[in-house]
Amino acid sequence: MNEIICPHCNKAFKIDESGYAEIVKQVRDGEFNQQLHERLELAQKEKMAALELAREKAGKEMQQVALAKDGEIQQLRAQLAAGETEQKLAVNQALGAKERELQESLSKKDVLIQELKAQIEAKELSQQLAVTQAVNSIERERDELKSGLKQAELEKELSEKSLKDKYETQLKDRDDAIERLRDMKARLSTKMVGETLEQHCEVEFNRIRATAFPMAYFEKDNDASSGSKGDYIFRDNDGEGTEIVSIMFEMKNENDTTATKKKNEDFLKELDKDRREKGCEYAVLVSLLEQDNELYNSGIVDVFHRYPKMYVIRPQFFIPIITLLRNAAMKSLEFKRELALVKAQNIDVTNFESDLENFKNAFGKNYDLASRKFQAAIDEIDKSITHLQKTKDALLSTDRNLRLANNKAQDVTIKKLTRKNPTMAAKFEELKA
Repeated sequence: MNEIICPHCNKAFKIDESGYAEIVKQVRDGEFNQQLHERLELAQKEKMAALELAREKAGKEMQQVALAKDGEIQQLRAQLAAGETEQKLAVNQALGAKERELQESLSKKDVLIQELKAQIEAKELSQQLAVTQAVNSIERERDELKSGLKQAELEKELSEKSLKDKYETQLKDRDDAIERLRDMKARLSTKMVGETLEQHCEVEFNRIRATAFPMAYFEKDNDASSGSKGDYIFRDNDGEGTEIVSIMFEMKNENDTTATKKKNEDFLKELDKDRREKGCEYAVLVSLLEQDNELYNSGIVDVFHRYPKMYVIRPQFFIPIITLLRNAAMKSLEFKRELALVKAQNIDVTNFESDLENFKNAFGKNYDLASRKFQAAIDEIDKSITHLQKTKDALLSTDRNLRLANNKAQDVTIKKLTRKNPTMAAKFEELKA
């Protein structure tokens, strides 16, 4: 990680290697070409200025020499005009000497000009060679930086993809877990695709009839002589023909209703009437109505406050309610046999009835305890669903924050970072050098 001070707020913040590489890329790519262009223009201007200065210097020197020689010639010509004939030879000799000196001086100036031109050309060649070497070095450095940036970008993309895949996998796992818990809460082990509720219950019972209820009777109630009938009657007997328990079942599916959505309470009165007319001890409504009602979704619901010995359950509790009532009745079967024996011997049954009532009360307490524990389990499932949903929301928020942080990092430039911050500007100048 690299620490950078913001030029606006003077606060330090850290960026990772990929962000730092992006900043370097902007410096190298954006300002490199401009700097190279400025250096080439400056070298060209220096070369032209040196040539112009050398030309002006040589021209001025030649002009000064010519002026001096012209003055001397004019002076000599004046002396020749004023002098005598005998002096003409000396004048001519002097004039020839001066002209030779002038010629020699001009030759020297030409040599000097040639030397200056040679120096200028050598300087130009040296500058061109230096510029070429600098350009080649900078291009190699730029290629190395580009290669490094490409590798950093590839590593960044792989890291982002790995992180994204990780979050997507976690989100998918959370969604799957939530769906499984919701399905477990709503239906648990009930598989009703392509089945009616009655068919489902009948199939579930017949699947375990041979092992769990070999002596039981479970058939549809076809006796409508009293004006109404239930759906199924369950009766279980011991080997001597004594009835252990009897249950009147009514099945209600949401799909069975069309225009008007009914409630479970709409069927309780008729079910209690059928139970009493058919001589059943218990009545159970197996219902898929009011699917959003937490009371019926919590487990086995007794409605003893409305009708005696009546329960409302979801389809997944069909086998458990039969087992529960049958096991409770098996314990009271001995009391029933003893009661029959006592009645046959004309024995006072007051104590027996008291014991039976105590048993019923104890059974009711045990059932209430089991019901509360079942409700606690359902509450824990709800809490797990809520916790997983919060985890999913937190992961989605993390993904959004990472995306915003990446956008902010992409928006960082050298100009923004070094604005009003000469220290950082100097550091980046050293980096470019």
